[in-house]
Amino acid sequence: MSGWIIAPVIIPAMAAALLLLLRRSPNLQRQVSLAATALLWLASARLFMLATEGDVLSYRLGDWLAPFGIVLVLDRLSAMMILLSGILASAVMLHAIRGWDEKGHHFHPLFQFQLMGINGAFLTGDVFNLFVFFEVMLIASYGLLLHGGGPRRLGAGFQYVAINLLGSTLFLFAVGIIYGVTGTLNMADLAGKVGQVSAGDAALLRTGALLLFLVFALKAALVPLHWWLPTAYASAPAPVAALFAIMTKVGAYAIIRVFTLVFGAEGGAAASIAAPWILPAALATLAIGAIGVLASGVLVDLVCFAVVWSMGSLLVAVSLFDARSLTAALYYTLHSTLIGGALFLLSDLIAARRGRWRDDLEPSPAMANATILGSLFFLAAIAMSGLPPLSGFIGKLMILDATRTSRAAGWIWTVVLATSLLVIIGFSRAGTTLFWKSEAVAGALEPPPPARAGSMVPAAILILGTALLSLSAGPVTRHLEATAQQLVTPQSYVDAVLGRPAPAQRTTEMR
Repeated sequence: MSGWIIAPVIIPAMAAALLLLLRRSPNLQRQVSLAATALLWLASARLFMLATEGDVLSYRLGDWLAPFGIVLVLDRLSAMMILLSGILASAVMLHAIRGWDEKGHHFHPLFQFQLMGINGAFLTGDVFNLFVFFEVMLIASYGLLLHGGGPRRLGAGFQYVAINLLGSTLFLFAVGIIYGVTGTLNMADLAGKVGQVSAGDAALLRTGALLLFLVFALKAALVPLHWWLPTAYASAPAPVAALFAIMTKVGAYAIIRVFTLVFGAEGGAAASIAAPWILPAALATLAIGAIGVLASGVLVDLVCFAVVWSMGSLLVAVSLFDARSLTAALYYTLHSTLIGGALFLLSDLIAARRGRWRDDLEPSPAMANATILGSLFFLAAIAMSGLPPLSGFIGKLMILDATRTSRAAGWIWTVVLATSLLVIIGFSRAGTTLFWKSEAVAGALEPPPPARAGSMVPAAILILGTALLSLSAGPVTRHLEATAQQLVTPQSYVDAVLGRPAPAQRTTEMR
């Protein structure tokens, strides 16, 4: 059954190549892209079911034995992330085919290449191929960001390209340093060889590890490397911004994967290399994100800063690198990806119905479909800000509970709760301005474009996903506990890739 592992990479790759040939046939492009996305979702669901059995599976491309060949690895974490990617992509595609994809010939091929890069990053078992899939993902995202054109997107695109080129350069430096010290880039092989590095090379290896962390923190929009996100996401087309909701999670995933597998969790080198940097930066991310939410005068900007804020919450939990905190981080990853995507789609729906006011946070004449949109926005705001009973509340409680024994628990609880209050105020102000105050404004809007049947369904699906996370919090948490335990005891991953136990790690030399 390990042959299924390559499906989330090969399906979008083949679909993208076919879609390039169909660029002059928009209707046929839509059909192929919808079919490929649905097939990807089914394959991801199948892999998720395989991973729940508890075994780690590997797929060797070309049947080259590790650590010399390219290997894809399926465990509970990678299976969860590709399933999440498939769910988000399906909802985003349903929204995009209602008009956004008509603004350029290459939306659908780029969309599929983006999925290929995202899924490849989740499945690869090699640091260099993680770099390769990062580049596939980023090159596709450059084109998607510029989809539809316009000076604002062009300016944001130049900034986005520049910062990611810098990140790619640092990634290559890190890969070169780690390979020079250990002679391998296979993550399972590194799990054993990192502990065998001589004392003279330990500082160099630590430098490579810190450079990797810097690159992953940039992808995860961790303060002070967050500044590109509000500009890029706010300028992107709505379905692109919604898909980008999972791109920050690729950065968080890479931190979790590399610093639990390669450098060891639960007091290993991960605790000495990454944790001292993650926690203060995550608390600063919470503060900057919450202030941005409160200060935003445009709805899409508010959503962008809410995404930054949510990454702070997620990385606070990651910083402890133990099974309990990782469980909380993974639950919050599911929640924040779904609700972030939903809010970007809702922002687009609201802007399309407010005429010249678009999504500016100022009163306007009442919009079409205000009741339904207001209800969806109300639910999304509750979920994002962490109010009961939706998944944001449960995720926030799990994070607070997981960190209560930390030496920094006082700081964590204070910052998390204080910034949550600011975010609640920011979303409350936005909702009352868009829906309640607008009811009292006299006049009539310019006729909005005709609403297409089912235009609100994709956002509603993602919001429903957060409700289901709440209703099934018990079984979901138990699955995530098993996932976190698999992360902090990675021997099964190493054995699945190498076919033999890795040497015991000796991480004290790196401290």
